[in-house]
Amino acid sequence: MTVWVIRAGRHGEREQWCLTHGAAGGGWDEVGSLASCHSRDDVRALVDHAFPTESNAKRANWTGQLWALRNIAIGDIIILPLKSSPSIAIGTCGGTYHYESGDEIHHQVSVQWQRDDVPRSAIKDDLLFTLGAIMTVFKASRNNAEQRFKAVLETGVDPGSLAVQPAQGKAGGAVLEAEDAVTDPVAVPTLETIRDRVRTHVAENFKGHRLTELVADILRARGFVCDVSPPGADQGVDILAGSGPLGLNSPTVIVEVKSEEGQIRAPVVRGLQGAMLSNRSDQGLLVAWGGITKDAKREIRTDRLTMRVWDADDLLDQLFDIYDQLPDSTRAALPLKHAWVLDEEAG
Repeated sequence: MTVWVIRAGRHGEREQWCLTHGAAGGGWDEVGSLASCHSRDDVRALVDHAFPTESNAKRANWTGQLWALRNIAIGDIIILPLKSSPSIAIGTCGGTYHYESGDEIHHQVSVQWQRDDVPRSAIKDDLLFTLGAIMTVFKASRNNAEQRFKAVLETGVDPGSLAVQPAQGKAGGAVLEAEDAVTDPVAVPTLETIRDRVRTHVAENFKGHRLTELVADILRARGFVCDVSPPGADQGVDILAGSGPLGLNSPTVIVEVKSEEGQIRAPVVRGLQGAMLSNRSDQGLLVAWGGITKDAKREIRTDRLTMRVWDADDLLDQLFDIYDQLPDSTRAALPLKHAWVLDEEAG
Protein backbone atom coordinates (compact mmCIF):
# COMPACT_ATOMS: atom_id res chain seq x y z
CA MET A 1 0.00 0.00 0.00
CA THR A 2 1.31 3.43 -1.00
CA VAL A 3 0.10 6.88 0.09
CA TRP A 4 -0.39 9.47 -2.63
CA VAL A 5 -1.13 13.15 -2.15
CA ILE A 6 -3.13 14.54 -5.09
CA ARG A 7 -4.19 18.18 -5.08
CA ALA A 8 -7.25 19.58 -6.84
CA GLY A 9 -6.13 22.90 -8.21
CA ARG A 10 -3.95 25.70 -6.92
CA HIS A 11 -6.93 27.27 -5.17
CA GLY A 12 -8.91 24.07 -4.63
CA GLU A 13 -11.21 24.84 -7.54
CA ARG A 14 -11.70 21.15 -8.42
CA GLU A 15 -12.09 19.78 -4.88
CA GLN A 16 -15.86 19.43 -4.88
CA TRP A 17 -15.84 17.85 -8.31
CA CYS A 18 -13.33 15.22 -7.13
CA LEU A 19 -15.33 14.44 -3.99
CA THR A 20 -18.65 14.28 -5.86
CA HIS A 21 -17.38 12.16 -8.75
CA GLY A 22 -15.12 9.86 -6.75
CA ALA A 23 -11.95 10.81 -8.55
CA ALA A 24 -8.57 12.47 -8.19
CA GLY A 25 -6.00 13.58 -10.72
CA GLY A 26 -4.16 16.43 -12.33
CA GLY A 27 -4.47 19.06 -14.99
CA TRP A 28 -2.05 18.99 -17.92
CA ASP A 29 -4.98 19.27 -20.34
CA GLU A 30 -2.54 19.70 -23.23
CA VAL A 31 -1.22 16.17 -22.69
CA GLY A 32 -3.21 13.35 -24.25
CA SER A 33 -4.05 9.98 -22.74
CA LEU A 34 -1.28 8.08 -20.96
CA ALA A 35 -3.07 4.75 -21.37
CA SER A 36 -0.62 3.54 -24.00
CA CYS A 37 2.46 4.70 -22.06
CA HIS A 38 4.51 1.84 -20.67
CA SER A 39 7.57 3.77 -19.53
CA ARG A 40 8.57 7.13 -18.19
CA ASP A 41 10.14 7.91 -21.56
CA ASP A 42 6.76 7.38 -23.24
CA VAL A 43 5.22 9.99 -20.91
CA ARG A 44 8.16 12.36 -21.46
CA ALA A 45 7.57 12.24 -25.21
CA LEU A 46 3.96 13.35 -24.73
CA VAL A 47 4.98 16.12 -22.33
CA ASP A 48 7.72 17.35 -24.69
CA HIS A 49 5.23 17.48 -27.55
CA ALA A 50 2.63 19.35 -25.46
CA PHE A 51 5.04 21.86 -23.90
CA PRO A 52 7.94 22.39 -26.33
CA THR A 53 8.85 25.83 -24.97
CA GLU A 54 8.92 24.96 -21.26
CA SER A 55 12.22 24.38 -19.44
CA ASN A 56 13.74 20.92 -19.29
CA ALA A 57 13.43 20.89 -15.49
CA LYS A 58 9.73 21.73 -15.59
CA ARG A 59 9.01 19.08 -18.23
CA ALA A 60 10.93 16.50 -16.20
CA ASN A 61 8.92 17.41 -13.10
CA TRP A 62 5.58 17.13 -14.91
CA THR A 63 6.66 13.85 -16.47
CA GLY A 64 7.44 12.42 -13.04
CA GLN A 65 4.04 13.41 -11.65
CA LEU A 66 2.11 12.04 -14.64
CA TRP A 67 4.10 8.78 -14.58
CA ALA A 68 3.33 8.47 -10.87
CA LEU A 69 -0.39 9.02 -11.53
CA ARG A 70 -0.25 6.44 -14.31
CA ASN A 71 1.05 3.84 -11.83
CA ILE A 72 -1.22 4.34 -8.79
CA ALA A 73 -2.57 0.94 -7.78
CA ILE A 74 -5.99 -0.14 -6.54
CA GLY A 75 -5.99 -0.01 -2.74
CA ASP A 76 -3.43 2.79 -2.48
CA ILE A 77 -4.40 5.56 -0.07
CA ILE A 78 -5.25 8.92 -1.65
CA ILE A 79 -4.94 12.17 0.32
CA LEU A 80 -6.61 15.38 -0.86
CA PRO A 81 -5.55 18.43 1.22
CA LEU A 82 -8.55 20.75 1.02
CA LYS A 83 -8.32 24.47 0.33
CA SER A 84 -12.02 25.09 0.99
CA SER A 85 -11.67 24.07 4.65
CA PRO A 86 -8.84 23.33 7.13
CA SER A 87 -9.30 19.60 6.54
CA ILE A 88 -8.13 16.74 4.39
CA ALA A 89 -10.10 14.15 2.45
CA ILE A 90 -8.86 10.59 2.46
CA GLY A 91 -9.85 7.44 0.61
CA THR A 92 -8.53 4.51 -1.38
CA CYS A 93 -7.92 4.07 -5.08
CA GLY A 94 -10.80 2.08 -6.54
CA GLY A 95 -9.73 2.18 -10.18
CA THR A 96 -6.41 2.74 -11.92
CA TYR A 97 -5.49 5.49 -14.37
CA HIS A 98 -7.92 6.48 -17.09
CA TYR A 99 -8.31 9.47 -19.38
CA GLU A 100 -11.58 11.40 -19.62
CA SER A 101 -11.44 14.26 -22.13
CA GLY A 102 -14.89 15.56 -21.19
CA ASP A 103 -14.37 15.70 -17.43
CA GLU A 104 -13.13 18.47 -15.17
CA ILE A 105 -9.89 16.50 -14.77
CA HIS A 106 -8.60 14.59 -17.79
CA HIS A 107 -5.94 12.43 -16.15
CA GLN A 108 -7.55 10.66 -13.21
CA VAL A 109 -7.90 7.64 -10.98
CA SER A 110 -11.10 6.53 -9.29
CA VAL A 111 -11.23 7.09 -5.52
CA GLN A 112 -13.52 5.72 -2.85
CA TRP A 113 -13.54 8.73 -0.55
CA GLN A 114 -14.15 7.57 3.02
CA ARG A 115 -13.66 10.82 4.93
CA ASP A 116 -13.75 14.42 3.75
CA ASP A 117 -13.60 16.14 7.12
CA VAL A 118 -10.38 15.07 8.87
CA PRO A 119 -9.20 18.30 10.56
CA ARG A 120 -5.59 19.29 9.99
CA SER A 121 -5.34 19.52 13.77
CA ALA A 122 -5.70 15.72 13.86
CA ILE A 123 -2.46 15.31 11.87
CA LYS A 124 0.93 15.58 13.58
CA ASP A 125 3.43 18.24 12.58
CA ASP A 126 5.78 15.97 10.62
CA LEU A 127 3.02 14.67 8.33
CA LEU A 128 1.60 18.17 7.91
CA PHE A 129 5.05 19.25 6.76
CA THR A 130 4.98 16.49 4.14
CA LEU A 131 1.56 17.65 2.97
CA GLY A 132 3.03 21.14 2.57
CA ALA A 133 4.82 20.20 -0.66
CA ILE A 134 3.16 22.04 -3.55
CA MET A 135 3.36 19.31 -6.21
CA THR A 136 0.06 18.17 -7.64
CA VAL A 137 0.90 14.45 -7.35
CA PHE A 138 3.50 12.91 -5.04
CA LYS A 139 4.12 9.92 -2.82
CA ALA A 140 4.28 10.34 0.97
CA SER A 141 6.49 7.82 2.76
CA ARG A 142 8.62 9.75 5.26
CA ASN A 143 7.93 9.29 9.01
CA ASN A 144 5.99 6.06 8.51
CA ALA A 145 3.35 7.92 6.53
CA GLU A 146 1.76 4.78 5.10
CA GLN A 147 0.85 3.18 8.42
CA ARG A 148 -0.14 6.48 10.00
CA PHE A 149 -2.45 7.55 7.18
CA LYS A 150 -3.98 4.09 7.28
CA ALA A 151 -4.79 4.80 10.93
CA VAL A 152 -6.23 8.20 9.96
CA LEU A 153 -8.41 6.43 7.39
CA GLU A 154 -9.75 4.12 10.11
CA THR A 155 -9.98 6.47 13.11
CA GLY A 156 -9.70 10.05 11.86
CA VAL A 157 -6.63 10.71 14.05
CA ASP A 158 -2.89 10.43 13.33
CA PRO A 159 -1.37 8.16 16.02
CA GLY A 160 2.08 9.71 15.61
CA SER A 161 5.37 8.26 14.46
CA LEU A 162 6.01 6.18 17.60
CA ALA A 163 2.61 4.56 17.84
CA VAL A 164 2.88 2.25 14.82
CA GLN A 165 5.53 -0.05 13.38
CA PRO A 166 7.06 0.56 9.94
CA ALA A 167 5.59 -1.39 7.06
CA GLN A 168 7.49 -4.58 6.26
CA GLY A 169 6.83 -4.46 2.56
CA LYS A 170 4.70 -2.95 -0.16
CA ALA A 171 2.20 -4.59 -2.42
CA GLY A 172 1.51 -2.89 -5.72
CA GLY A 173 2.11 0.80 -6.22
CA ALA A 174 4.38 2.55 -8.66
CA VAL A 175 7.98 1.65 -9.42
CA LEU A 176 9.50 5.05 -10.05
CA GLU A 177 12.95 6.24 -10.99
CA ALA A 178 14.75 8.24 -8.31
CA GLU A 179 15.02 11.27 -10.60
CA ASP A 180 11.24 11.59 -10.68
CA ALA A 181 11.46 13.43 -7.35
CA VAL A 182 7.82 12.70 -6.57
CA THR A 183 8.53 10.94 -3.27
CA ASP A 184 8.44 13.21 -0.22
CA PRO A 185 9.29 16.43 -2.09
CA VAL A 186 10.61 19.25 0.06
CA ALA A 187 7.86 21.45 1.45
CA VAL A 188 8.12 25.19 0.93
CA PRO A 189 7.32 27.71 3.71
CA THR A 190 3.88 28.70 2.48
CA LEU A 191 1.34 30.50 4.64
CA GLU A 192 -0.39 27.15 5.11
CA THR A 193 2.72 25.33 6.36
CA ILE A 194 3.55 28.15 8.77
CA ARG A 195 0.01 28.10 10.09
CA ASP A 196 0.31 24.33 10.52
CA ARG A 197 3.44 24.83 12.63
CA VAL A 198 1.67 27.27 14.96
CA ARG A 199 -1.31 24.90 15.19
CA THR A 200 0.98 22.07 16.21
CA HIS A 201 2.75 24.21 18.82
CA VAL A 202 -0.58 25.10 20.42
CA ALA A 203 -1.71 21.45 20.34
CA GLU A 204 1.50 20.30 22.05
CA ASN A 205 1.81 23.06 24.63
CA PHE A 206 -1.78 23.98 25.48
CA LYS A 207 -3.44 20.66 26.23
CA GLY A 208 -6.39 20.27 28.56
CA HIS A 209 -6.87 23.10 31.01
CA ARG A 210 -4.07 25.16 29.46
CA LEU A 211 -6.18 25.54 26.31
CA THR A 212 -9.04 26.78 28.49
CA GLU A 213 -6.72 29.41 29.95
CA LEU A 214 -5.65 30.47 26.45
CA VAL A 215 -9.28 30.85 25.37
CA ALA A 216 -9.96 32.92 28.50
CA ASP A 217 -7.01 35.19 27.65
CA ILE A 218 -8.41 35.71 24.16
CA LEU A 219 -11.87 36.55 25.53
CA ARG A 220 -10.39 38.97 28.07
CA ALA A 221 -8.57 40.72 25.22
CA ARG A 222 -11.99 41.01 23.56
CA GLY A 223 -13.33 42.84 26.62
CA PHE A 224 -14.94 40.01 28.61
CA VAL A 225 -14.55 39.32 32.30
CA CYS A 226 -13.90 35.59 32.67
CA ASP A 227 -14.47 33.18 35.53
CA VAL A 228 -12.47 30.05 34.71
CA SER A 229 -13.45 26.75 36.33
CA PRO A 230 -10.61 24.82 38.00
CA PRO A 231 -9.26 21.66 36.31
CA GLY A 232 -11.54 18.66 36.61
CA ALA A 233 -15.27 18.12 36.29
CA ASP A 234 -17.03 21.34 35.33
CA GLN A 235 -20.60 20.29 34.38
CA GLY A 236 -20.11 21.63 30.86
CA VAL A 237 -18.91 25.07 31.96
CA ASP A 238 -15.20 25.79 31.50
CA ILE A 239 -15.55 29.58 31.37
CA LEU A 240 -18.28 31.99 32.46
CA ALA A 241 -17.76 35.22 30.52
CA GLY A 242 -19.66 38.48 30.68
CA SER A 243 -19.41 42.16 29.93
CA GLY A 244 -19.17 45.10 32.28
CA PRO A 245 -16.88 45.66 35.30
CA LEU A 246 -18.22 42.62 37.15
CA GLY A 247 -18.84 40.44 34.12
CA LEU A 248 -22.57 40.46 34.77
CA ASN A 249 -23.73 42.49 31.80
CA SER A 250 -24.96 41.09 28.50
CA PRO A 251 -23.84 39.36 26.50
CA THR A 252 -23.00 36.58 28.91
CA VAL A 253 -21.29 33.53 27.43
CA ILE A 254 -20.93 29.93 28.57
CA VAL A 255 -17.75 28.40 27.12
CA GLU A 256 -16.90 24.70 26.86
CA VAL A 257 -13.34 23.87 25.73
CA LYS A 258 -12.36 20.51 24.23
CA SER A 259 -8.68 20.05 23.39
CA GLU A 260 -9.06 16.55 21.88
CA GLU A 261 -7.61 16.01 18.41
CA GLY A 262 -10.65 13.99 17.32
CA GLN A 263 -14.01 15.50 16.40
CA ILE A 264 -16.53 16.26 19.14
CA ARG A 265 -19.90 14.52 18.90
CA ALA A 266 -23.46 15.75 19.34
CA PRO A 267 -23.84 14.93 23.09
CA VAL A 268 -21.26 17.60 23.94
CA VAL A 269 -23.30 20.16 21.99
CA ARG A 270 -26.44 19.13 23.86
CA GLY A 271 -24.55 19.43 27.14
CA LEU A 272 -23.55 23.00 26.30
CA GLN A 273 -27.13 23.82 25.33
CA GLY A 274 -28.27 22.57 28.72
CA ALA A 275 -25.60 24.59 30.52
CA MET A 276 -26.73 27.72 28.68
CA LEU A 277 -30.29 27.19 29.92
CA SER A 278 -29.37 26.38 33.52
CA ASN A 279 -27.02 29.37 33.76
CA ARG A 280 -29.39 31.68 31.84
CA SER A 281 -26.60 32.60 29.48
CA ASP A 282 -27.18 34.73 26.40
CA GLN A 283 -24.70 32.85 24.24
CA GLY A 284 -22.65 29.67 24.09
CA LEU A 285 -19.21 29.00 22.67
CA LEU A 286 -17.87 25.52 22.03
CA VAL A 287 -14.13 25.46 21.42
CA ALA A 288 -13.53 22.09 19.74
CA TRP A 289 -9.87 21.85 18.76
CA GLY A 290 -10.52 18.84 16.50
CA GLY A 291 -13.77 20.21 15.09
CA ILE A 292 -17.21 18.64 15.41
CA THR A 293 -18.95 15.77 13.63
CA LYS A 294 -21.69 16.21 11.06
CA ASP A 295 -24.26 15.11 13.65
CA ALA A 296 -23.01 17.81 16.01
CA LYS A 297 -23.28 20.39 13.24
CA ARG A 298 -26.90 19.40 12.69
CA GLU A 299 -27.54 19.63 16.42
CA ILE A 300 -26.21 23.16 16.59
CA ARG A 301 -28.00 24.42 13.49
CA THR A 302 -31.14 25.47 15.38
CA ASP A 303 -29.04 27.54 17.79
CA ARG A 304 -26.84 29.29 15.25
CA LEU A 305 -27.97 32.74 16.48
CA THR A 306 -26.89 32.02 20.07
CA MET A 307 -24.07 29.48 19.74
CA ARG A 308 -20.73 29.42 17.98
CA VAL A 309 -18.07 26.77 17.45
CA TRP A 310 -14.37 27.51 17.20
CA ASP A 311 -12.24 24.75 15.75
CA ALA A 312 -8.44 24.90 15.69
CA ASP A 313 -8.32 27.32 12.77
CA ASP A 314 -11.00 29.60 14.20
CA LEU A 315 -8.98 29.76 17.40
CA LEU A 316 -5.82 30.59 15.44
CA ASP A 317 -7.67 33.42 13.66
CA GLN A 318 -8.68 34.84 17.04
CA LEU A 319 -5.16 34.36 18.38
CA PHE A 320 -3.44 36.14 15.49
CA ASP A 321 -5.93 39.02 15.63
CA ILE A 322 -5.29 39.95 19.27
CA TYR A 323 -1.89 38.40 19.94
CA ASP A 324 -0.28 41.70 20.98
CA GLN A 325 -2.95 42.14 23.69
CA LEU A 326 -2.33 38.79 25.38
CA PRO A 327 -0.58 38.62 28.76
CA ASP A 328 3.22 38.48 28.72
CA SER A 329 3.19 34.98 30.21
CA THR A 330 0.94 33.67 27.45
CA ARG A 331 3.03 35.26 24.71
CA ALA A 332 6.15 33.78 26.30
CA ALA A 333 4.60 30.31 26.09
CA LEU A 334 3.51 31.00 22.51
CA PRO A 335 6.25 33.18 20.99
CA LEU A 336 5.15 34.55 17.61
CA LYS A 337 6.56 37.31 15.46
CA HIS A 338 5.40 39.05 12.33
CA ALA A 339 7.20 38.05 9.16
CA TRP A 340 6.79 38.47 5.42
CA VAL A 341 6.64 35.13 3.59
CA LEU A 342 6.51 34.61 -0.15
CA ASP A 343 3.20 32.99 -1.02
CA GLU A 344 4.41 30.25 -3.37
CA GLU A 345 0.83 29.31 -4.29
CA ALA A 346 -0.30 32.78 -5.38
CA GLY A 347 -1.42 33.07 -8.95
